[in-house]
Amino acid sequence: MAHEGDEFMKAFACGDVVPGCAASWTATSDDDLLVLVGAHAHAAHGIEEVTPELVDSVTRHIVALS
Repeated sequence: MAHEGDEFMKAFACGDVVPGCAASWTATSDDDLLVLVGAHAHAAHGIEEVTPELVDSVTRHIVALS
């Protein structure tokens, strides 16, 4: 049972959006994950612009860890 002030980790696996990519991250918030994923998208996949559609796709694949 969650209590006020508890922090749950969030996780994202790039392979959920980009088949074959093995990169994954954990962080305490969606925003922190998006920063990490954005840097990876640029460095590993050559993505110059993070579009709203990409953010939406990533956000839909973020999972809460218990």
